Amino acid sequence: MPPMPLVWCALDVPDARRARALARTLSGLPVGLKVGLELVYATGPALVRELAADRPVLLDAKLHDIPQTVARAAVAIARLGATAVTAHALGGGEMLARARASLAAAAAEAGLRPPLLLAVTILTSHSEEDLARLGWDRAPADAAVHLARLAVEAGADGVVCAPTEVAAVRAAVGAGPLLVTPGVRPAAVAGDDQRRTATPAAAIAAGADSLVVGRPVTAAPDPRAAAQAVLAAARAAAGGETA
Repeated sequence: MPPMPLVWCALDVPDARRARALARTLSGLPVGLKVGLELVYATGPALVRELAADRPVLLDAKLHDIPQTVARAAVAIARLGATAVTAHALGGGEMLARARASLAAAAAEAGLRPPLLLAVTILTSHSEEDLARLGWDRAPADAAVHLARLAVEAGADGVVCAPTEVAAVRAAVGAGPLLVTPGVRPAAVAGDDQRRTATPAAAIAAGADSLVVGRPVTAAPDPRAAAQAVLAAARAAAGGETA
């Protein structure tokens, strides 16, 4: 597997100019860059290729469609040079398996390392009441464990889960799969619309391999200092590892 940064900074900004400026601000720090739906739809995939030429990029595409459509999308994504890409575990095992196969084949054809496939379990904005309204009779942690097992069995390299579910998911899937954790909030920062959150140290201590941090960095008066603080907390919890 390609190396996974301990911390990803979410470039949740609406245009390429601000994305590049934030990337420059974080230059030299051992953090990856997460590119999500807002930025991809605003700028197109070329920015992913540009950013990935210099540092690890997590393309948070959240793929979720019929297996054939996702497989074809994965072919295009594999050529962008991203370190990892996300797909919804709710898309099912066949969708994930075909995405994984397409990423590997297309990357090999292009002479690139295939992106890691990370399966998103339950969004951190969902509460138990939200899941009930969607027809799920499981608590978020139970649902996340169920989807994580499905994803790993389908060949996903790892899963994305809320920090409050990391320990349960790790126990369910073992030490091999990567666990990437959004919803990370320093103790002094409110959760915004994220409902199932934890501090960087708590997420790492629970078993997360990698953290995704957005607004606590991007909305901070000094984004670089905020990123350094998150990285320091994560490193300390990981026993000094830089990942």
